[in-house]
Amino acid sequence: ITVSAKMIGEWAEVIVTDTGVGIPKEKLSKLFDLGEKTSTAGTRGEAGTGLGLNLCKDLVEKHGGEISVDSSEGKGTSIHFTLPTAP
Repeated sequence: ITVSAKMIGEWAEVIVTDTGVGIPKEKLSKLFDLGEKTSTAGTRGEAGTGLGLNLCKDLVEKHGGEISVDSSEGKGTSIHFTLPTAP
């Protein structure tokens, strides 16, 4: 997992990237839908609920930021989000 950040005006853009199993395209479009099961087993078979990403989305949007996800099956996933740096 790699975490990077950069300043864009008064916003911080954070990018979290992994080289895991990736997310299938059909699940990517439903990633933030609480009614859908989008979690898959990780590279070592570890389980997840998929709720953590939705909690992050709520936090980011509550502060006026944006979140997006890019993924390729077998190559990994990048999550980009922005947060204000000043109140």
